[in-house]
Amino acid sequence: MLDYVIRNARVPGAANGGAVDIGFSKGKIAAIEPKLQADSPSFDAQGCLCCGGLVETHIHLDKSRIVDRCTPEPSRSEPNHMKRVQAVKPTFTVEDIYNRAKASLEGCIKHGTTRMRTHAEIDLPVGTKCIEALTQLQKEYAWAIDLEICAFAQEGLSNAPEADKALVKALESGARVIGGAPNYDVDHPAQINRVFELARHYDIDIDMHIDSGHDPASLDLHLVAELTTRYKLGGRVAMGHVTKVTGLPTVKQKEIARKLADAGVAVTALPATDLFVLARHVDYNVPRCVTDLNMFAECGCNCSISSNNILNPFTPFGDGSLIRMANLHANIVQVAQSERLAELFNMISERSARLLNLKDYGIKVGSEAEVAVIDAQSPADAVATNAPVLAVFKRGRQTVARPRAELLRPA
Repeated sequence: MLDYVIRNARVPGAANGGAVDIGFSKGKIAAIEPKLQADSPSFDAQGCLCCGGLVETHIHLDKSRIVDRCTPEPSRSEPNHMKRVQAVKPTFTVEDIYNRAKASLEGCIKHGTTRMRTHAEIDLPVGTKCIEALTQLQKEYAWAIDLEICAFAQEGLSNAPEADKALVKALESGARVIGGAPNYDVDHPAQINRVFELARHYDIDIDMHIDSGHDPASLDLHLVAELTTRYKLGGRVAMGHVTKVTGLPTVKQKEIARKLADAGVAVTALPATDLFVLARHVDYNVPRCVTDLNMFAECGCNCSISSNNILNPFTPFGDGSLIRMANLHANIVQVAQSERLAELFNMISERSARLLNLKDYGIKVGSEAEVAVIDAQSPADAVATNAPVLAVFKRGRQTVARPRAELLRPA
């Protein structure tokens, strides 16, 4: 007995040229076949692309929507992103974090995201306020999204004992992933080693900010790969940014991609932030500083594309659309081939789900009844046209509706 049916869905790889019906039963996908015989309530997808809900692997809900309370950017060459954020952190309260994060979370949900890993800073004076606010949202929005919290020290760990205590408290309080930002630590290896130590102690996954910048002379990714291999954590470690590698010749980048693939370390590109923040040291012939994820994926490395910051000094724009991020990435690294565009779509869906180790994801019988309906004919088409999400289903019920825009022609 089916509870609900999505009819005329276009599912890549499905029978009948991809045109099928998707039947839900008790919160799971129970059937995928053409013209399902059922009298259940239904939604007509009208031949639009249907996929598992989109997956956001790297976002900062806790410090989103603060650009209006930060000082203006002083200059292009010295934007002081970190200092401008630091200056307003004393104003953060649990209620404030909750309200800003809620607005950003709802934006992501409306754009088709049904699974999310959000990074939460535990530096003083904020401490675990972010964890408290995000845990509240995690419970309140479980009907629309699965929210995973990654606790990390943004402003240094090896020389900040209070940050270490707050990080441990966050992990004890329910954060199920640990992150880090060694770029902002006086001792990069010490922070990375401490993160791995805590991950092993709590048996949790790792997702760190690694090698954000332009100069590839010094790369932390090698230590991350080494520790992942040593402790047999392949498939449980991810790195965001990884922009320094773009300063290397292609052959060297491919060597690194294969090394990360062998270790089981995933890479997340954050095109909006990296394009906005980096390469401020030059006035012309500006490098793009965004890692070519297609190339990394072709070398066997799992990859995802994510939003990172929304409406703060690091990225003073954003609406929570992962399709827009995939489209932006395609523009930056000059992707045109349909199969590569389709692979970028996978980096906001199937590949991102793999990065989060999701076992119940995707349009297949037995998976969670979770579907995004996108106004496109294929994954490549969705990325190329920055296609809107028309409807979203989570746990067997519709959570989002967006009518198509209409032309009102004169009589």
